[in-house]
Order: sequence, then C-alpha cells, then structure tokens
Amino acid sequence: MTDTLSYADALKILGCNENRLFKVAEFAATAGLTGWALAGGAQTALSLFDLKNDVVRYGEDVLRRVSGWRTGVNRFTRTQRLAAAHAVVVVSAYFRALDESELPFDLRRLRLDRGVQSALAAGGAPADGFAELMERLLAARLPMPEPHRPYAETRRAVGAVYRRMSEAVARYVRGLALWDELAVDDRIRLPALLAEGPPERALRRYDDDYRLLALDSPEFGVWSLVTETQALGAGLSRVARLLAELAPPRAGDRPRVHLLRLAASALDQPLMAAGKVPDGIALPLLGEGYINPRCRVAEMTREARPAVRGWWEGQAELPDAEAFLVGHLTSLRATQAPLVVLGEPGSGKSKLTEVLAARLASSEFLPIRVALRDVAAESTVTSQIEQGLAVVLDEEVKYQDLLESAEGALPVVVLDGFDELIQAAGTARYDYLEQIQEFQARQARLGRPVAVVVTSRTVVADRVRFPRGVLAVELMPFDDDQVRAWLDIWDQTNRALLARHALKPLPAAVALAQGEPARLPLLLLLLALYDATGNALQRGGGELGRAQLYESLIKDFATREVLREPGVRALPAARQRRLVERELVRLGAVALSMFARGRPVVAESALNRDLPALCGTGEQVEDASVNWAQQVTGRFFFVHQNQARPADDRARSYEFLHATFGEFLVAWLAVYAVRDLVRRHALAEDELTGPPDDDLLYAITSFSCLAERAPVVGFATELLRALPGPERSRAAEALAELVRGALYERKRRLFTEFVPVRHPLTRRLAAYSANLVLLLVAVSPETVSVRELLGDEDDFASWRSHAHLWKGQLERGGWPGLMRALRASRRADDIELGGMPESGRDVTAWWFGEFDRPPALLPVHTSREERPYFLDLAADLMGEEEEAALVQSDGRLRPLSLVVRDLFLHDGSGSVERVALYEDLASVWNELPQPGFHLDVLIRALTLDTGLPFDERARIVTALAGTGAGDHRLRPLVESMIFERTDSLDLLAAAGVPGDLLRDPNRP
Repeated sequence: MTDTLSYADALKILGCNENRLFKVAEFAATAGLTGWALAGGAQTALSLFDLKNDVVRYGEDVLRRVSGWRTGVNRFTRTQRLAAAHAVVVVSAYFRALDESELPFDLRRLRLDRGVQSALAAGGAPADGFAELMERLLAARLPMPEPHRPYAETRRAVGAVYRRMSEAVARYVRGLALWDELAVDDRIRLPALLAEGPPERALRRYDDDYRLLALDSPEFGVWSLVTETQALGAGLSRVARLLAELAPPRAGDRPRVHLLRLAASALDQPLMAAGKVPDGIALPLLGEGYINPRCRVAEMTREARPAVRGWWEGQAELPDAEAFLVGHLTSLRATQAPLVVLGEPGSGKSKLTEVLAARLASSEFLPIRVALRDVAAESTVTSQIEQGLAVVLDEEVKYQDLLESAEGALPVVVLDGFDELIQAAGTARYDYLEQIQEFQARQARLGRPVAVVVTSRTVVADRVRFPRGVLAVELMPFDDDQVRAWLDIWDQTNRALLARHALKPLPAAVALAQGEPARLPLLLLLLALYDATGNALQRGGGELGRAQLYESLIKDFATREVLREPGVRALPAARQRRLVERELVRLGAVALSMFARGRPVVAESALNRDLPALCGTGEQVEDASVNWAQQVTGRFFFVHQNQARPADDRARSYEFLHATFGEFLVAWLAVYAVRDLVRRHALAEDELTGPPDDDLLYAITSFSCLAERAPVVGFATELLRALPGPERSRAAEALAELVRGALYERKRRLFTEFVPVRHPLTRRLAAYSANLVLLLVAVSPETVSVRELLGDEDDFASWRSHAHLWKGQLERGGWPGLMRALRASRRADDIELGGMPESGRDVTAWWFGEFDRPPALLPVHTSREERPYFLDLAADLMGEEEEAALVQSDGRLRPLSLVVRDLFLHDGSGSVERVALYEDLASVWNELPQPGFHLDVLIRALTLDTGLPFDERARIVTALAGTGAGDHRLRPLVESMIFERTDSLDLLAAAGVPGDLLRDPNRP
C-alpha cells in the first residue's frame, strides 16, 4: 500500500503557520510512542474545544487556497500539497461534525480548566487518554483517494477513520471529571451517540468538501471518476482533456524539446509502423484508430499470481485504462513504486505507452519511453534510460541533464517490454522491479521524484518479484462495442479503397465470430487485413485459429509478391505454391536468425550470412553482390528496417512489427522441417534403412529451445495438430526415432555454414533433443510414454540424463519454459509427457509441473533409484538419514538441515525468499520431528533477523501465534521487537499479533 499522510504530516507539507495547532500535531505524532511527559504534553495541552476551532479554521483556509496551487510549483510538489489538503479536509470535517452533533454536554465544557490541567499534569489515565485522543485525531494515517479505487471505497475508509475518532473521544471523556457529572442514562447513551452522529455528519461534510476540491483541482476529479464507465470513444480524448486541465504546455532545451516532439508525433503515424503497406489498404493513424482498453488492477501481495490468467478474473475491473494511468501519475504512489502493465501478445501494451507518452508530452509531465529490447539487459536503470534516450534522439544525453531542463515537469519513465529484456539477458531479472523502486527512492532523496511504468507479457510475470504495494494492471480484450468501434474506424479509412475493388467492409458480426482473435487489437487488425484481400474472411466462414490466421495472412502477401515476378503466372499451380513456400522459408530464416540470438532485432550483415547458409543452393560461395536481407524482407509490410544509428554496431537492422510475427515464423519453420523430414523418410522407404535425414531440422532447432517463447510452442502445436492423420503418425514415428539417437554424434551434416551463434556441442544437443521431445508431444494425439520412447534397459536413468542436460545447458528461460510447455507426470512405473497434471501428492509433480500448493512436509522414503527425479539441488543433497523435507509453497524442496542453515546463514539479501521460508516453516512447525526444537530455532532466527521488513516479521509472529506457539515462547521475541521502533506497538497490532502478547504480564 502507498504511504499515506496523517494530519500532522499534512501540516508540515503545507507549511502551517498556526503555531499552536502545529505544536499539538507534533505532540500527537510522538505522544503515543513516548508517553505524555516525554512528548511535551504539559506544554502543548489544548482543549478539544479550542482544537476544534483551530482545525476548522485551518481547513477553511486550505479550501480557499487550493485553487492557487495550479501555478508556481512543479508536478510533484502539487501532488504532495493536494494529498495534504485532502488529509486536512478529512480531519476538519470530523471536528465540524462533532461540534454540530447532539451530545449530552457542550464541547465548551471540555476546555482545560484548572482541574483538568492538574489532572493532566499529574499523568495517569487522564493524560494517557488525552495523548491517545490527540494521536487518533491528528497522527493516524488517513485514507487517500486513488484512481484504481472507486470513490465509494475511499468514502468507506474515511468513515472507518471517523468511527475510530469517535471511539477515542468517548474514551477520553470517560477519564474526565465531566464523566462523573453526567446522568447515568447519558453515560449509557454517549458511546452510541458518538458512534452514529459525528461519523455520519462528517461523511456528508467530507462529500461537500471533496466536491469543492474537485472544482478547484482536476486531480480530485480524476481520482474519483476513473472507475466510472464513460461513453466509448477512440483515442485518448478523455485523457487529453484531463491532462490539458492539469497544466499548460512547456518549452525548454533542445534534447527535451526533441523528445517531446517525437513523443507527440506518434499520434500522426499509422496505427502500425508498417514498411510496405499492402496495395489497396490504408492504415488509420494512431491518434484516430486507438481504442481505450479496459483493464483490471490489483495491488501485489505474497498471494498474488499475476502470471496466471484465471487469477485476474477476481480483480477489480476499470473501464478506462488510460484515465487510470493519468490518475495514477498524479498520485503519491506513482513516485514510490513502479506501475506494471501486463497483457497478452497483441493486447496493445506498447501502443498504450506510445499514446500515453504522446498525450503527456503536452502537459506538466516529461515522458521518457525506453524500448527495453534496445538496451543492455544487465545495465542499471539509469543507464538503460540513457541508452534509450540515445536510440531515440541519436545523441548521448545524461538523465540528470535532461531533468535539469525539465522546469519542474515530473519525469515519467516508460520501460516497455520486460519480457524482451529477460529474453536478451539470458537469465531472469527477478530483482528488476526492486531495482526500479530503489532508483525511485534514490531520485526522491535527491529531490528528483520520478514515476515509472513497466510493460510486459503476462506470462513472464512470475519471473520477477513484485515489491509489496506495487500496482499491476492487466489490459483486457476488447468487448463487442470496442470491436465495433474499431471496425467503424477501419471502415471510414478504407471504404473508398475497398469499393474500387468491389469489396465490402468487414462486418463486426463476422469478426466477432472468430472469437478471441477479434478481441486483441493486433489480431483484429490482422483479421481486417486478411479480409481486405477478396473478402476472404467473409467468404471463408468458420473460425480461424491464431496460427491459421498468421499463416493465411503471410501466405496471401507472399502469393501476391510472387505473382508479380515475370513469368510466374504462366507456371503450373504446384510450382507457384513451391515459390510461395520458399518465401515463407526465407522469412522463417529471418525470424530464426533473431530467435537464435535471443534478440528481436538482427543486423543486415548477420542476415546476409545466415540466409544463404540456410536457404541458398548449398554451394560454398554465394554471390556477394546479392543483398539477401533486403531481397527477403523488402516486400513484406510486417518487417521493419531500422536505418543506421551512430555508435550502433547494427548499422542497418531488421525487426518484425510485432514479436508474434517472428514467433509464428519460427514455429512454422520448425514444422516445415518436420514435414520435410516425413517426406524424405517416405521417399527412402524402399531403400536401405537408415536414420531419418534430419539435417534441416537439426539446423533449425539446435540453437535455441522453442519453449524460450511460449507462443512458439503454441503455434507449432496448432500447426502440427492441423496435419492430416497419416502425416501426423509418420511425423510422430520419425521424431521418436530421432529422440533416441539425438545425443549421438553425426559426422556428416548439411547446413554447417548456418551458425547464427556459436554454441558448444552440448548446448546444441540439449536444444535439439528438447525440441524433438516438444515437437513429438505436440504432434502425438495421446500422451507420450518415456519408457516406450527411450526404450533403454534403464529408461529412468536415460530420462534423468536428458533432464540434467536440459537444465544445465538451456539458457534464456529455456529450462523454465520447457517445464511449462512439457508437462511431465509420474504414472506407476512410467513417466507420461503431455496431458493433464496428476492430482496426487507424487513428489515428481513438484519438479515437472507448476502448482500452487500450501507448504507441506515430505517424508523421505524414496529409494536411490527414484532420487534422480529430484532435479532440485536441495533434493540431490538429501541424505538417507533425513526424516523429512520442507516442500515450500513455490514447489521448492529443502531438507530440514538446509532450512536451519538458511535461516541463520544469509547475507542480508533476498528478503522475499527469507520471508517465504519463515512463513512456510511457521505453518508446519508442529508437524516436524522435535517440534519444540524447531520452533525455538525459528523464533531465535526471527529475533536476530532484523534486516527483514518489520511488518513482515510481525505477520510471521501472528502466524506462529495462530498455530499454537505458546505465549511464553513468543513473548521474548515480541518484547525484542517492541524496542526496535517507536511505532512498533501499532505495527504489531496492525499485523494481528494478539493483545495478550503486547501487554506487560507483570502489570495488572
């Protein structure tokens, strides 16, 4: 959760010059922690009546002044002041309501007469009650409206604050002499009167004051209206209006001006930055053809599963993602933690950031959009920003220098494509969001607050840790109205062009009949492009799969280009089909050249080496005058050429307009090689038997594991399962035969000149064998038996060898991707590949499947023959004498000896993993052998581990108390934590630590 303000914090931010009010607020902020005397209570005592007058007067003053804050301050200072103004309004509304409520006494009777002053000076109950009252009224953290929360939710939170304030007033009055003077009936009625009257009145006052704030400050309207459904419209018109109300445009130094102009110009570019647009088609401009997406928003917790599609279905839905983003950027949370935008391939994540940056360019923000595929994956955040600036501006610009020219504009750094970053890194960047948050904190300490937005595919959200309180957004597919709105824009742009060829616009009903593809922006565009050729979609009927859509679209464009060549139309149809197929093979080779290098971009010089090696005649010397890269890519709209950039080793390079084009073509090329294998095998059936001719398949699939990118496996599976039954059977037989011999050396091979990257032989054999198994499982109608597949006397040992080879050699997510794509389940004395996961507690499920289970104890009764299935290092280290191991909630297995070691021997890093280990052990300690011993170990480690966040340790204490750990064991830990911080009691209580543990047992 974002750090919110108390009334005392608000006074500091607003520079309150009401000396008496400020002193009381300072007292309130410390009295609950240090006590009446140490906080200076005797010098700051102020009656509730006098305090009410000061608070109400100051609240009215703030409401008068708030409209003047629109000029003369920077974006972040304005955000801070508005948050402070809201805190002032919350508290002043309660004091006005308290004064207007019908109580059995007049507030003037709460003045500090001599009797009350003497009682307070003496300390004891009256003094403690006054300190608690001031703390509750002036020092408690107050709710703050945020764009992902409906106004009604904020209002409920404010109402809860008011009820707690009334409870504090009631307790304070009970400690005064006034209480004894009240009639018995009044004493009975007072708690109910305070609980019902002031909170309800205060909420009505709060509503009125919030409306006044919204009239003077557009941010309050943004925060409260984002969750309301607006009329559907194209582009970011609503967002543009909101941003225009926030601040006028700015002028400034050259790099910043160029950056803003480039961002703003994106709206005037085609919806897709195509190279050669298909004949007879016009692409709408981005500013005209962009549809506001819906989204779901969630605050990340330990229980969050953002990589799981089903998890998002239970999260809050917002009708307007862009309006939410603007609201977020004007909130305090924006500069405290990154916002993560997730979505499926083709859901519009990058376009969202382009349009948002364009809109922000004309407001009091400084948008800095960084394509993470263009930067060094291992660099620091600051370095990545500067690398991104160099790519966009064609000059070296220091981030600090850019900010100095920003004239108070709030920088908004958009890091687009985390999934491409980790693909390029070769290793997971689990700490990336934590590094961003540290970058934000460091910049804030330097007086340069910055907001950061990160985009990524949803599927890789489990490959990064989400710091507590980070907000994540998932873009939702289009609904029916959004599909119709987009097609209306397409119709307006292309109606006249289509009419020239006697073609009809694509009806929404036809598009919607395609199901999911019609609801993703990129795929909807592809459907429209596909239908623009002879109304193919309208004539075809039926639903297209994703792979079928991409294949039909690319084949259609390839056919048109091939038929333009002289003499081709006179050729037989079979020859024409082979020429079209050749174009797809070459495009697939372009995609493979990128995929093998782990980059979405490939240099022209690299393509000119790779393409003739894979697609040439096979001769050693190819014509050096032929530019293979331009010849293959120049005719297709979905391949984009990047011109030379200074200080860039790519000179001229190529990339697909969207990663899914490359992913499909890699899958198509792999399936083409499988079909080529089957054809060659069939032709050789009458000749001497020998191994299948797999040279092409080996060249294509031995550099990278297809599972590095999940869509590649999905496309390949769809293409293979669309093959005729007999061809599928022959493919399965040939692939199974290749798997059995995949790790043996072949002395003679073709395509040896195709070497996009240089890998050791073991690395290539690992990729090749893993891909063979993936393709075999994809083409097989039933699950694949490891015992039947390997056919060794010791098939389990053979399987273990394959698995260890894959785990040790596959990089860039190849092994994790393989685990996700290749479902393995233990069945009796066999292992089955593919199919549904098992439902039992079999230990191998933890290593070959992905489950979300509570932590559990696993007794060690496995034989040495079964140990090879434990592909986790901790499992390999388990000795025969171990009695039990801890299976953590994330599926990792740890022997108890390693658990104890890891609790005490850590380097201070990895707090998220340590918290998970504590929580998992806390949930099962009473099932362990020697439970008392392990509980004492756990408590001792938690006492010493002060490097963990205090609130996380408090939650672990609560969990232990709930599992039956006795107070006598937990009390020394709790007492130690109480003395660590001044606000420890509040934090422990907020975490749910039982009150008995927080009270001194020696005091009555």
